[in-house]
Amino acid sequence: MIPIGDSNHRRTTPWVTYAIIAANFLVFLGMLSLDATPPATRREEARQSVQQTRTICYGYATYPTDADRFICKYAFQPKEFFDTVGGESGLTGSARAVVLLSVVTALFMHGGWLHILGNMLFLWVFGDNVEDRLGHLRYLFFYLVAGVLACLVQGALSPGSVLPVLGASGAVAGVLGAYLVWFPGTTVRVVIPFFILIFIPIPVPAWLMIGLWFLQNLLSGYATIADAATGGGGVAWFAHIGGFLFGMLVAIAAGRQRRRPAPRFAR
Repeated sequence: MIPIGDSNHRRTTPWVTYAIIAANFLVFLGMLSLDATPPATRREEARQSVQQTRTICYGYATYPTDADRFICKYAFQPKEFFDTVGGESGLTGSARAVVLLSVVTALFMHGGWLHILGNMLFLWVFGDNVEDRLGHLRYLFFYLVAGVLACLVQGALSPGSVLPVLGASGAVAGVLGAYLVWFPGTTVRVVIPFFILIFIPIPVPAWLMIGLWFLQNLLSGYATIADAATGGGGVAWFAHIGGFLFGMLVAIAAGRQRRRPAPRFAR
């Protein structure tokens, strides 16, 4: 099910949600503009690949291109991160700071159009009401912390993995968890794709749509737990699960808080 809107009204303009979406697209377009052409000769490609794997990519073997080096530098790599935290990577100064901040920078990076469009669509539909409930600054803090914890949960299951983890999915999952607690009965408009080209819009309650989304992630995570533990590639299911549970806990803890009335804006 693909959400395209909800019946929930907001009282304020979700400037932070808009800014996060814009930042994600700007970073993604910047990534697309990076040179993805490998060196002209096989010998030079092999030489640069070995050097890159030993340095900036921290054991992750990939093509020696500007695009791949950018991912190595700013995406979250569990082994590199935990080795740096423990002082075992040998990194100091700005290089160390870049690695430690990768749990944040990774939240604004995506691996393809479907990846970013899916994440930003979910954030567009559900983020405004969570921002309205929390307030702009608290929502920004909540979003970033959810994303950071999601990365750390995924990394904790595969601390020896050198595969880059990137994407806003964990942070968006936190938004979904909070939305489920605060607005379970809201109607969400979803489309179900049939045969690629046919889309049927269906109104469903938020608890059903988000509940099925979480169940899918939970089952997929369980099915791939062996791959996650060994650092295998694929979707970071446990980042989604960790972010979602964090969002639920925050919403439950803040459940009795009430914000003062403000003008209502229909979507």
